[in-house]
Amino acid sequence: MLDFDHAQTLLANAAGPLQRRDDIPLNDAAGRVLATDLEATVDIPPADNSAMDGYALRVADWQAGARLPIQQRCYAGDVPEPLKPGHAIRLFTGSLIPDGADTVVMQEDTVEADNQVEITRQPAPNQHIRRRGEDTLTGAPLLAAGTLLQAAHVALLASQGLASVPVLGQLRVGILTTGDELVPPGTPRAPEQIYNSNGPMLAALVRGLGALPVHVLHARDTEADLLAAFKTLLADCDLVLSVGGVSVGERDLVKPALATLGGELSLWKVRMKPGKPVALAKIGGTPVVSLPGNPVSAYAVFAMLVSPLVRRMQGRETIFPPVSLLPLRTERPRQDGREEFLRVQCRTAEHGGSELVPYGHQGSGVISSMPWATGLARLPADVLVNDQDRVPYYDLRHWLA
Repeated sequence: MLDFDHAQTLLANAAGPLQRRDDIPLNDAAGRVLATDLEATVDIPPADNSAMDGYALRVADWQAGARLPIQQRCYAGDVPEPLKPGHAIRLFTGSLIPDGADTVVMQEDTVEADNQVEITRQPAPNQHIRRRGEDTLTGAPLLAAGTLLQAAHVALLASQGLASVPVLGQLRVGILTTGDELVPPGTPRAPEQIYNSNGPMLAALVRGLGALPVHVLHARDTEADLLAAFKTLLADCDLVLSVGGVSVGERDLVKPALATLGGELSLWKVRMKPGKPVALAKIGGTPVVSLPGNPVSAYAVFAMLVSPLVRRMQGRETIFPPVSLLPLRTERPRQDGREEFLRVQCRTAEHGGSELVPYGHQGSGVISSMPWATGLARLPADVLVNDQDRVPYYDLRHWLA
């Protein structure tokens, strides 16, 4: 068996970023990966403007108790007149700063009457003025290639006047579940059968990472069914994920099917719990990752081993999300011959810090533990872990995004 870190690195480097490029409308850009470095095309703000509702004036014109005539009322979108000496111009948030003004006094520090304004607090030069280019300057770096675009990035791009953005092609993923015992949700189920939860789960996980599940197929435990399904997926997809049939049972036929199609295994079995039976092959340059059939195992393997590969193929700048060290709550010492990934909740401890609380039943078929867990706690192989020992914590908000 491969140790976990070696397997994770091997899978993360099983394929490079896609070469397809798209130019898409900015409104559709969230969740896509920027294809090229971008520079600012305009200064933001494009001109000096007011950060407050208030009055523009010269600091030198202020005197305690004195009133200044209001020369003009200038709204955002208007062009102000040059400021006359001894006058003030009424401004609103976003109004351009008049020529000749060197400060803005917010309206809370003023009293207006009879088209005159008294400034009740001594102003300081340059207060409440947003200067041209203080946010972005034309020609300055804006966003780097590999950035996963979200709403904040879209806002920044829109501020530059961009109506479209160059992105890498969306990763196309094929999903194959296997097993004669599985039936689709919503159909009649015999006592010896179970509903197929892996297919919908993996499709949701793929979408959560911003990739596209092109096919979600199911094959019976025959080599003919498996070969037909794999051929369909390989023809249409950049990455293929299969679930089940990769262990050593009489009907675990995924490995022989991959070999028939010309795939050579570069990984099989990982020293992790849950999730030992994992395989990686390439067929015609397309990576095929075979996951264990238990839903919890498939979920953990996808989060820990497959998601870095997806991010790599998407061309993202960040492949491995951060991992923190937090104390583990456990009623008994824990030790296993494999790296163990416990489903845990990150909670606030009595002393105010964070701690990890394991789900009570860690069996690989306990699906109810998955929506309960906020992340996975990694317990090293062959090491005794006691209550309050600090262990690596993989936050699923980051590892599944």
